[in-house]
Amino acid sequence: MITVNLRPDLKRKRARSPLQGVMEGMRGLGTKVKDPLLVASVVSWVGVLAWLGYVAVGTTRELNALEPQLEQTRSEHKRFKAFLVEKRHQETIRDSLVAQIGVIRTVDGDRYVWPHLLDEVTKALPAYTWLVDMAFAAPAAQPQSQQPVAAKADSATDEPFVSPPVSFNVNGRTVDIQAYTRFLRQLEASPWITDVTPVSAQTVVEKERPVTAFTIRGTYRQADSAYIRTVPLSESVR
Repeated sequence: MITVNLRPDLKRKRARSPLQGVMEGMRGLGTKVKDPLLVASVVSWVGVLAWLGYVAVGTTRELNALEPQLEQTRSEHKRFKAFLVEKRHQETIRDSLVAQIGVIRTVDGDRYVWPHLLDEVTKALPAYTWLVDMAFAAPAAQPQSQQPVAAKADSATDEPFVSPPVSFNVNGRTVDIQAYTRFLRQLEASPWITDVTPVSAQTVVEKERPVTAFTIRGTYRQADSAYIRTVPLSESVR
């Protein structure tokens, strides 16, 4: 076949690849752009916007993942808040009860001092010995550093109320001097009595018979809890 070129001044175009066309377009765009800083700023803004979009998407995803934990934490907060309110209420009731118990112990602390003393003196009294009277005695003066102090029950401990010291005198008679010394020893052995001291002992005549008149001084003390026995205030009667 014979081909005739009707336009000899134009060269025949060769087939080009698409990549080559893109490269030529970019080179042409580069020749058209006269300010490269503007291009750099535009590219930077595009990168910043892309990064902000990525961060926003990631934050939204994390927020959606933490939403159940937030609801669980709120429910636990409400539960513990109610627990703390109830705890404070119970502590207020406890403090009120402790204060009332302290007042009761202060009032009743020395109510049973003399019953204990009478009971112990009666138990220690030997045969052929009788009492004339038993009365309160003023304690001897002591230095300020040695004076006992009445202790009250503390809210943090179960220590019982300790009554202030009570001194007493016992006046009695006996026909046997050995009974007198036995009476002293038995009083000293009592867990409720301390500082047993013989004040005087002399022979007197009563009903035409010689007897020994004696005076003994002692001090009440709070016994150990092992010696305390409690009984019910009321019992059913059939």
